[in-house]
Amino acid sequence: MIFPSNRVWIFVATDPVDFRKGHNGLAALVQNHLHKDPFTGTVYVFRSKRADRLKLLYIDALKALLLASRADIAVRDARLAERDSIIERKEDCIQRLEKLVADFKRALFGAKSEKVDPGQFELALEDIETAMAAIHAEDEAIDPPKPKPAPRKTNRGHLPKHLPRVEEVIEPENMTCACGAERHIIGEDTSERLDIIPAQFRVIVTRRPKYACRSCEAGIVQAPAKPRLIEAGMPTEATVVRVIVSKYADHLPLYRQAQIYARQGVDLDRSTLASWVGKAAYELKPVYDCLLNDLKKSSKLFMDETTAPVLDPGRKKVKTGYFWALARDERPWCGAAPPGVAFTYAPGRSGKYADDILQGFSGILQVDGYAGYNRLLKRVSQDVQLAYCWAHARRKLYDVAKANAAPIAQEGLKQIAAFYRIEAEIKGLSADERLAARIEYTKPILADFEKWLTHSRAKVSVKSPTGEALKYITKYWTGLNQFITDGRIEIDNNPVERTIRPIALNRKNALFAGHEAGAQNWAMLASLIETCKLNAVEPHGYISGILTAIVNGHKQSDIEDLLPWNFKG
Repeated sequence: MIFPSNRVWIFVATDPVDFRKGHNGLAALVQNHLHKDPFTGTVYVFRSKRADRLKLLYIDALKALLLASRADIAVRDARLAERDSIIERKEDCIQRLEKLVADFKRALFGAKSEKVDPGQFELALEDIETAMAAIHAEDEAIDPPKPKPAPRKTNRGHLPKHLPRVEEVIEPENMTCACGAERHIIGEDTSERLDIIPAQFRVIVTRRPKYACRSCEAGIVQAPAKPRLIEAGMPTEATVVRVIVSKYADHLPLYRQAQIYARQGVDLDRSTLASWVGKAAYELKPVYDCLLNDLKKSSKLFMDETTAPVLDPGRKKVKTGYFWALARDERPWCGAAPPGVAFTYAPGRSGKYADDILQGFSGILQVDGYAGYNRLLKRVSQDVQLAYCWAHARRKLYDVAKANAAPIAQEGLKQIAAFYRIEAEIKGLSADERLAARIEYTKPILADFEKWLTHSRAKVSVKSPTGEALKYITKYWTGLNQFITDGRIEIDNNPVERTIRPIALNRKNALFAGHEAGAQNWAMLASLIETCKLNAVEPHGYISGILTAIVNGHKQSDIEDLLPWNFKG
């Protein structure tokens, strides 16, 4: 029974309808034929084709709304169940990732017995990143990410133009239209992917035919053999350079390279590779000497030193030598000279070695606070001026602030940060423009810092960590202020420290040099490779080119043409 309200409309259908239709079907008839809303409480009467039955359609709006709400709730429940499943899977992924991070933290910060060697940190991080990628890939395979709307097109650059292109055209399987006509090209979509062909060995066979005359006995004619880096040896210059670049640019020790080559069926003993490198180093020494002399012609250089473990066969121990790095980088103030770095091996860290390396140099030398450089100030000519490094001064305060709560150290760090903000803004300006900006903006801040430094030293013990840090800054205050007197001077010594980092990586992998002569070869080859990097020159092509030129008799008087920024091979 239905109980309509006092005022209700009743519509009677004159044509019979199919009684197999339910209330949804009848409601659709009302919407299509009468263009009315069947959910407003109106009564619609339908008769069967035999005219022996009637159907009344009466839908209460509130009841319809309730039914629709129940349907929506059911859909929402299904979605919630699906989301619960996704959340459970995500939580499992999170737990696995947290386990990986915990393992790495234990290796890095755990008890001494649980720590890994510092040189293995990068390898551990690689393993973690690989495991994370695998977990994410597994998650995406189960729950593919929803397609996002295409972002606005931006210029993200392209793969280098000098790389060879191998084109692949993918044609449709059927070129005939449904109407029978042949389709024609109206456009195409193009994509580029980076492909790698693994290194392949090949054998270059050189034949030199011998010719003789049939009519006389004038003798035999044969073309002379081309000069080689390794006379009567098997490697080409490119092969030797591959070994050098892998060792000093990619930090692969020779024994590892021998293992890699053996996997491809080429057995090369480590000692054989070492003899190739030694021969190349000998031939490249004039280029290295020219590089070092070119740097010393500059009026502003950086210098730093780092340890170089060297095997001492007589004592059956490893002794500590040093690589001294002499660098030039005028790019921050748009100088004309190209950047470069030259490493020199010395058996010790005495200032005498720095003085010997810098024979012929006069000008500004930017260094850290190592006291050995003071020997340069004792020259009779007084031709070297030392500028010190604010990064080292900042590091002293940073170590104190990191170890414990030190308000004075933290305040000092904030003030030094103001110097660096100004330096970031004037980077790339000329030396005169940088000097003008420093006098206007940095000099007043430095004056305030000096007052704060004096006041803070009076508040702390000289022997306390904070006192030691402030004492260091006071000791080198004059040299730390040199950068506001000359626009060519940088605020810190970081440019040369960045060139030393590859030396440290190679030191971790190779552990030590086998001999002092080997250490000097290391210094020479690393100098050429790092100078290539500073000048955006590809090391393999460059060293192959200059070795070939040297073997073919390049004139010693034109050796400057073989420097990385001059070579046109």
